Amino acid sequence: MGTSHSREGSDLSDSDDYHSETEDRDEEEEEEYEEVHYDAVERQETPQTTSSNRTIDDIDTKLKSLKLKYGDASQGGGDRRVKLYLHIGGNSPKAKWIVSEKSASYAFVRSSEIGGGGDSDEDEGGSSSGGGNNSLWILRVGAKVRARVSTEMQLKMFADQRRVDFVDSGVWALRFSTDEEFRKFVNEYNDCLFENVYGLKATEESKVKVYGKDFIGWAKPETADDSMWEDAEGGDAAGEEKFSPLRANQDLMEEFEEAANGGVHSLTLGALDNSFLVSDLGVQVYRNNQKGIHGKGICVSFDHRNSGSSLTKSNPKKGMLMRAETNMMLMSPMKEGKPHSTGIRQLDIETGKIVTEWKFEKDGTEITMRDITNDNKASQLDPSESTFLGLDDNRLCQWDMRDKSGIVQDIAKASDSPVLQWSEGHQFSRGTNFQCFASTGDGSIVVGSLDGKIRLYSRRSLRQAKTAFPGLGSPITHVDVTYDGKWVLGTTDTYLILICTLFTDKDGKTKTGFGGRMGNKIPAPRLLKLIPLDSHLAGGNNKFHGGHFSWVTENGRQERHIVATVGKFSVIWDFQQVKNSGHHCYKNQQGLKSCYCYKIVLKDESIVESRFMHDNYAVSNSPEAPLVVATPMKVSSFSLSGSKQQRSRG
Repeated sequence: MGTSHSREGSDLSDSDDYHSETEDRDEEEEEEYEEVHYDAVERQETPQTTSSNRTIDDIDTKLKSLKLKYGDASQGGGDRRVKLYLHIGGNSPKAKWIVSEKSASYAFVRSSEIGGGGDSDEDEGGSSSGGGNNSLWILRVGAKVRARVSTEMQLKMFADQRRVDFVDSGVWALRFSTDEEFRKFVNEYNDCLFENVYGLKATEESKVKVYGKDFIGWAKPETADDSMWEDAEGGDAAGEEKFSPLRANQDLMEEFEEAANGGVHSLTLGALDNSFLVSDLGVQVYRNNQKGIHGKGICVSFDHRNSGSSLTKSNPKKGMLMRAETNMMLMSPMKEGKPHSTGIRQLDIETGKIVTEWKFEKDGTEITMRDITNDNKASQLDPSESTFLGLDDNRLCQWDMRDKSGIVQDIAKASDSPVLQWSEGHQFSRGTNFQCFASTGDGSIVVGSLDGKIRLYSRRSLRQAKTAFPGLGSPITHVDVTYDGKWVLGTTDTYLILICTLFTDKDGKTKTGFGGRMGNKIPAPRLLKLIPLDSHLAGGNNKFHGGHFSWVTENGRQERHIVATVGKFSVIWDFQQVKNSGHHCYKNQQGLKSCYCYKIVLKDESIVESRFMHDNYAVSNSPEAPLVVATPMKVSSFSLSGSKQQRSRG
C-alpha cells in the first residue's frame, strides 16, 4: 500500500448527514420541548399554582411522549444539551455520520475511576473545585461517552458550525444550539484540560506559575506577539531560496518498495551515495538516487557468539553516520525497552566490519547515554569528524574519539575497549529528564524533556540554556530544528509543536533564542494535529513519533515540509503553509493555532520511521526530495507527481 490522501482542512459537511429528515423532526421536537419547558417554568413560578406535583407529572408525561432523552439539570446547571453524532464506516465509501442521541445531556465530571460508573463521580458541572484532587476531569455525554479530558481526545472545534469532534473508542461529534453554549463548552474543556495536565485550577495565577510571565502568550495566544511569524512567512530574505511547496494536485507516487530482512528498528539516511536500515540481522545498505533508495543486496551482520563485550548483549537500535559517511556509530540498549547504553560500536562501512567498541566514561566512572547525534546538521559529511554529541537523562555533552593530546586513538593497540573523552558538557541535577536532542547548522543544540520543556543551548556553552520554552505539559519524545535555527519542532504523542525562536534584541537586531534570552516578546507556538477521524484510523499504536523537517545542509536553502509518523500513517505538512498566519485552518479557532491540512501516506503495517532524503536528491521540477518510509518488514520510496488529482477525505 502507498496511496497518499490530500488533507486540506477537510471539514465534515452538514448538508448530507446533519440536516436529514430525521434531524428536521428533531428540531421540531426541540422547539416543542423548549415551549413545554418554558411553560413548565412559568407555571412552577406562579403563586396561584395549587397542584404542582400534578403539573410536573403532566410535563414529564408530555416530554416522554416526544421520546426525548434529557438529563438531570443538576449535571452542571442550565440546559446543557447537545446533539450527539457517531461516525461509522471508517474510510469506506459508505462512511457517514449518524445521530446517536437526539438530545443528550453533557457534563464535565470528576472521577477517580475513569471507566467507572456513576457512583465514582465526585463533583460535576465544570472545573469549579481547586487543585489537589487526585481524580481527573472527564467528559460525560448521555449514556454513551465517558472520556478523560486530555489531548488524546484530539478534540477539534468548528466554531462556525457550533460543533466539536473528538475520539473516545470511536469518533464523535457534538452540535450545540447556540454560540454561547459552544463557547461555554470550549472554555470549560480548556479549564479541565489545564487542571488535568498540571494539577492546578485554571486561574491566572496558575497559568503564570506554569508558563512564566514571559510565556503567558502560550496560555493566551490572543495576546502573544505574532510579528515574527508574519516576518518569516515570505521566505524572501536575501540569499534565501524561493520554492513551490507540495500542491493539492501533486501526488506522492511510490517508486520502490522492497522487503527488508525483518525487524527494522531505524532508518539512517545518507546525503551522499548510500542510506541504511538498522535491523535485527544487521545493517542493510541501500543506494540513493533521485527516486528514493534502492537495495544493493548488502547486509552487514552482527556476530555475538565470540564477543564478551557488554555492548553486544542486544542488537543495535540506532545508527549515526560520521566521517563523510564512511563510518557508522551503532547504539545498543542495555535493557529491552530502555534506550540507555554504556557505549557504542564503530562500523567501517567500506569493509563491513565493526572496528571498535567505545565506552562512555567520565572521571573514570562508566556512565550511560540515551542518545547521540552529530555536532551539526552537516558534520556527517566531514571526513575528519572525530567528535559527536551525547545525551542522557541529566547529561548533555560532547564526546571526542581522540585522546587527550588530540590524536585519534590507535584502536589496534588498545587492550580493552577505548574510552571516549568527555570533551565538554554538564551533568545536571536530577529532574531535567532529557529525552531527545538535535543540532543546528552552526552546532547549537535543542533538547526536549519529559515535562514538555524545550531548551536551547548555544554551541559555545552546554551548561546553561539560553532559552527554555515551558511546553504544554506533554512529554517531548523527539525534536528537530531547521538548519538556520529559526524553527524548532517538538513531537508529542498527540501533536507536533512548532516554535519560532526569532526575537528582536534591545538594539533592534533579529536573533534566535540559541544566541540570547528572548525576553517577553515571545511568539505563541503552533500545533500540527490530525483530525479526530484520522487519529482513530491511524491504528492501535496511534501516537506521533519522529517529527522531522525536510533535510538541508547549506545556508540559503529552506526546509519545505514536515513529516511525522503515527500508526500506519506518514503525515506531511507544508511548512510554509503552517507558518502563514492567514491560512484558512486558523480561521475561527480559539487558543493556539492548529493546522489540520496535511497529506497522508498509508502503509499496511505500523511505520518505524519516515524521512525526506537530502535536498541534493530533489529534482529541478519537484518541490521536495523523495520520502522514504520504513516499516518493520519493508522500505518504500515516494517521489512527487504533478498531474494526478488526489481525493480528499471527509
